[in-house]
Amino acid sequence: MDRKLLIERSAEGKQSVSLPACDVPEQALETLIPASRLRRQKGNLPEVSEPEVVRHYVNLSTLNHHVDKGFYPLGSCTMKYNPKINEAVAAHPDLSELHPLQREETLQAALRIYHDVETYLCAITGMAHFTLQPAAGSHGELTGVMIMRQYHRIKGNHKTTVLIPDSAHGTNPASVHLGGYRAVTVASTSEGLVDLEDLKSKLNDEVAGFMLTNPNTLGIFETNVRTISELVHGVDGLMYMDGANMNALLGIVKPADMGFDITHINLHKTFSTPHGGGGPGAGPIGVVKELSPYLPVPRVEKADGAYHITWDHPQSIGKVLGFWGNYGIIVRTWVYIRMLGAEGLKDVSKHAIINANYIRASLEDIYELPYTSPSMHECVFSGDRQKARGVKTLDIAKRLLDYGVHAPTIYFPLIVHEALMIEPTETENKETLDHFIGIMRRIDRETLEDPSLVTSAPSRTPVKRLDDVKASRELNIRW
Repeated sequence: MDRKLLIERSAEGKQSVSLPACDVPEQALETLIPASRLRRQKGNLPEVSEPEVVRHYVNLSTLNHHVDKGFYPLGSCTMKYNPKINEAVAAHPDLSELHPLQREETLQAALRIYHDVETYLCAITGMAHFTLQPAAGSHGELTGVMIMRQYHRIKGNHKTTVLIPDSAHGTNPASVHLGGYRAVTVASTSEGLVDLEDLKSKLNDEVAGFMLTNPNTLGIFETNVRTISELVHGVDGLMYMDGANMNALLGIVKPADMGFDITHINLHKTFSTPHGGGGPGAGPIGVVKELSPYLPVPRVEKADGAYHITWDHPQSIGKVLGFWGNYGIIVRTWVYIRMLGAEGLKDVSKHAIINANYIRASLEDIYELPYTSPSMHECVFSGDRQKARGVKTLDIAKRLLDYGVHAPTIYFPLIVHEALMIEPTETENKETLDHFIGIMRRIDRETLEDPSLVTSAPSRTPVKRLDDVKASRELNIRW
């Protein structure tokens, strides 16, 4: 493929657009725009034809792996296929061309969608109210910790710590710290569950709450969650559920029924909207009734047959985003939920669980399974057997790219040595899973027959193996 940059293709006189003549008199520009802001010389922009532009970006799109191109079993991040009807509705000009500062009477359809999504998330989780403001899961975590702090501040509690399991997502301790608390780690048992005795030893009046992912990052459901909730509530702590793995629970169990007081949901994961590359995303926070007064403002409420943006919530933690949330993601979520309905959402989780366990059962004779408790939506293997032959988990991940499959999450959770975390999601069929299983088994054979094939991978990708140390120390992404 010809990989010239557009600037290298540029030639004077080529055109790809026809722009109307400027209808502002030149002398008026001098009064409208400060002289210091006016360009003194022509911008160095490429002059290229429309076919060149289109082919350039189409060719670039084939260099990267993406969910429309192939299987993306990225554990804990739920990279599933995004239905294109979501995109079509979100792109409709009646929604995409709105502005959040319009008068609310001109935003009724948009506000209804916003209110509907909050209502649906309450029904799915059992929470009393949601805010859709947070722009990502980690942003939702921070918002949840701020709500936790507000609860304790108003009660006059002196709390200094938040408990997290040793299998937690890395954003959990970061959110705790940013929220003004100290993170204290709780150990896991040999079954991959929270160690109740270790939890009890760390519970005291200083504990503000417990951040728990359920199913946890090992893909295992915390069967003692009700007991954990009772213990934490016993010291007036709050239970926070990291909802990154909600893809396993839809229509099966509700966080509120497990004793959680606060939960965030990654709309861009569970409800199938695009994410990656830093955005867009959405991490709504749901709370039980007692915590509802502390949710961010403004809130969208329905009264007298109309939808209103309300600010009169004196105990609120305030705004956490410039406007009311990443609205395009909220629209996509609305479409996804409306299309599937209650039974359809339940099927999502059933199929996600079946797919993960099919992969687990098909590979556990080849790749070590450190935790044998039943899996939910993802399974975590260890590459220790392969490492004993001189092939690391990183090498296996790189070799997968040669076969046109994105690598799973590796080296996480931290409590699994040489971890391979695989989440197939519900959107992949058996043929795709069998293809992936076959590749994983073939790579294992390669580690026995010709390890150099794996340790030197990838060899079939546009960019070969990079020097990770050089990349981190001498980052230069400018051409």
